[in-house]
Amino acid sequence: MLENIKILWHNGKQYIPDVTTAKVPGIFKGRPVIASNIKVDEDKLTALCPVKAIGLNPVSIDLGKCVFCGECALAFPQKIRFTTDYKIATNVRERLIVKEGDENPVTLDQSIIRKEIKQLFSGSFKLRQVSAAGDNSCEWELNASNNVQFDISRFGIDFVASPRHADGILITGPISANMAEPLERCYNATPDPKVIILAGTDAISGGIYADSPALERSFLEKYPIDLYIPGNPAHPLTIINGIVDLIRKKKG
Repeated sequence: MLENIKILWHNGKQYIPDVTTAKVPGIFKGRPVIASNIKVDEDKLTALCPVKAIGLNPVSIDLGKCVFCGECALAFPQKIRFTTDYKIATNVRERLIVKEGDENPVTLDQSIIRKEIKQLFSGSFKLRQVSAAGDNSCEWELNASNNVQFDISRFGIDFVASPRHADGILITGPISANMAEPLERCYNATPDPKVIILAGTDAISGGIYADSPALERSFLEKYPIDLYIPGNPAHPLTIINGIVDLIRKKKG
């Protein structure tokens, strides 16, 4: 008993009581803020980005493409800084584009969420995760989301082995040609109504593989996407808050 008390005293609680207000270390790169009153060499700024996530007129960063390397903030610290705001998931692709002067948080548009999602899945939500040529980084973070610290299961969210037992699919990876057909089969095997979630930069835009001829991303053009969870990889707190915001009924 004394040993257990000593561990609790030194380490504190192993789980995060409230994942909506949890703090992350300062080294974490979340939502960027772009100053509108600072002028920089725009050609040099855009040339820094390996995935063409930086746009101009106005200066913007597409979180669906961004690999969060932070090179832009290192080169132009007065223009760009990355905050520790991990609530950057949304159901509107355009909301992933953060523009200069915009300090508003990234949110979901609750008005376009299908009614059946909150009606059927707010208490229990089962997902079949598909690694469509992923590099295992987002897959690791999905595993971490269910460890003792984050405990995604407390919200009724679980990952299942079969799409026939799932309420939707969660895709990681850029979707290679070899995985295009298995992904389609998995989607077809999931009963209606079903949800599609993209987790990580690779899934949302292809990431550093976006121009590769080895990819086959036509699946994303055929079906509506219910949730985009950016990150390279996506943080467990981003994953949890995004999914909870999608499925949970708002009080009041």
